Amino acid sequence: MFWGMIAVIAVASMLTDTFIKNKKIEIQRLEKEIELEKLKLDNFDKETEKMRLELEQSKRVLLETKMEYKGLE
Repeated sequence: MFWGMIAVIAVASMLTDTFIKNKKIEIQRLEKEIELEKLKLDNFDKETEKMRLELEQSKRVLLETKMEYKGLE
């Protein structure tokens, strides 16, 4: 009876330890996923700003070309 209780306690301890390790791994995975999403958002913001600047430059060039064309008429 005594050894049976010890065996139950040992098994329960091993299961608890495994459960805790799995939760720690899951937390680490979620932290990495959050970090990746932050990097993706930062990259998106930078690409959006770059595209905005490129569009602004294209508009400026188009307006300058239009002004030059009007000057030639």
